[in-house]
This record gives sequence, structure tokens and C-alpha cells, in this order.
Amino acid sequence: MSRTLLTPQELAETLITLPDWDIVSSGKAIRRLFTFKDFNAAFGFMTRIAMYAEKLDHHPEWSNVYNKVEVTLTTHSSHGITKLDIQMAEIMDRLGG
Repeated sequence: MSRTLLTPQELAETLITLPDWDIVSSGKAIRRLFTFKDFNAAFGFMTRIAMYAEKLDHHPEWSNVYNKVEVTLTTHSSHGITKLDIQMAEIMDRLGG
């Protein structure tokens, strides 16, 4: 998967399909808050995502408090948002609702 930065236009077009994600960090990352039924559901989501993160060699910045998981995606080696971040966001949306 490409680690080339998305242009502002590419990012805007892509985020149409990811309406729950916001651009943060001066346009260098995207963020979403997931809310689950309880802690077990939130932790289960993180466990499933961890397997994809390892497979893609692309790891999210995230935090968990009870039933909430806040995720920030950026490609550190590229200093911004790449297709890899979008792919991870799509996987998270599919698994986390």
C-alpha cells in the first residue's frame, strides 16, 4: 500500500466515504471516536484491529476509556495522511460500526 501523501483534494474526496472521521493535526492525521456497548466490546474491537495493523505494518494511535476508543491515523514516515491510513480507517469502520 502506498505511503505517498494524499493531496488535499484526494483526501477531501476520500473522506466523503468516511463521514465519521475528522481531519486533525493541521491536516496531517484523521481521527474518530468509536463508542461501544461496554468495555469488552471496545477491547474486542481493539484486538481485532491489532491483527490488521500487524498485517499492514501500520499501527494506530489510540486510547481506550471504558466503552470508548479514540483513534488517530497518520503515516509517520510520510509525515501525513496516505492511502494506508484510509485503508485502516475503512477496516475500522467495517469492524467497529
